[in-house]
Amino acid sequence: MEEQIRTHPFNLFAICLLPDHLHCVWILPRGDSDYSARWQVIKKCFTQRYLDGGGVDLPVTDGERRQNRKGIWQSRFWEHTVRDEQDLERCVDYLHWNPRKHGLVSRVGDYPFSRFHRFVEEGQYELDWGGTDPEFGRANKTNWGEP
Repeated sequence: MEEQIRTHPFNLFAICLLPDHLHCVWILPRGDSDYSARWQVIKKCFTQRYLDGGGVDLPVTDGERRQNRKGIWQSRFWEHTVRDEQDLERCVDYLHWNPRKHGLVSRVGDYPFSRFHRFVEEGQYELDWGGTDPEFGRANKTNWGEP
């Protein structure tokens, strides 16, 4: 990750790592919108460390093999440029709600693989944000390309 930040800097504003995908909000330098270069380096470095550490490479298609792709990451990603403060809040709420959406926890605050607790410490959320009401997350119908 250090190499990636040195060559294509960004600030990782929010992140939530789930078992089969991740969500993050990056702040890029002004005038720079090259998400692809950043993801390419992140995926390459992670994949090498993962495989070196004994991780398993899933099967790939003949076309993916010809492109020297590994069976670790999906080949695409979904990007969204935040338009304003309200849009940023919606994006970060969605990111933090994701463990509840996927049934991994009954309370957002119980999920350890996100920056939710940092946002709580900074006063952006109450620890019990989202409660335990299954209807809470249904107010936002955006699925952001997820299954």
